[in-house]
Amino acid sequence: MERDTALGGPGGRFPVTRASIVLSLRSDDEAERRRACERLASLYWKPLYKYVRIKWNRSSEDAQDLVQGFFAAALERETLAPFDPSHESMRTFLRLLVDRHASNRVKAAGRKKRGGGTVALDFEAAERELARVASSSPDPEELLRREWVRALFGDCVARLREELPGAGRELQLRVFEAMDLEDADARPSYRELAERLGVTETKVTNDLSAARRRFRV
Repeated sequence: MERDTALGGPGGRFPVTRASIVLSLRSDDEAERRRACERLASLYWKPLYKYVRIKWNRSSEDAQDLVQGFFAAALERETLAPFDPSHESMRTFLRLLVDRHASNRVKAAGRKKRGGGTVALDFEAAERELARVASSSPDPEELLRREWVRALFGDCVARLREELPGAGRELQLRVFEAMDLEDADARPSYRELAERLGVTETKVTNDLSAARRRFRV
């Protein structure tokens, strides 16, 4: 199975799409499948949008319509259920589906406008981000890979910030943020962080390991 390793990731191994989402895509419960698809859309619409803009040379409006149409079609036709993580990554699976969808749309004369779908998509923000890299003519697949990793990273960090304090493990979160989210030049040593938090170095290393394990789940 392909692993997303660009941009590193805490502990040197980056998480893949959560297993619970993959399982839900195959559920017999239509509502559960829909929630899983909506979750995928909320995570990955931006990488796919930027990929479509570059790979298929679409205008912003065309790319918005195509990506919204892709996720709407995925919901309607249950096209995401066949995903098998033992054969390919979710990134590769969705990229192939998006390319097929884009190819079909290009072949069809004209465009059929769709609604915004079930997930709020901030295309203006995506355009501002894309403008910063578009002048360098990035490779579409490399751009998708990097944006995919960025989306996964942000989702995993947000999950830790929600879960750990509620589970009485706020210290784990503080250690994780200091050691893995700070810029390299601002990152403390284990000893400095232990002194700052009033705990032992062993406590710091144990909590960091625990938070990194949770980050990768």
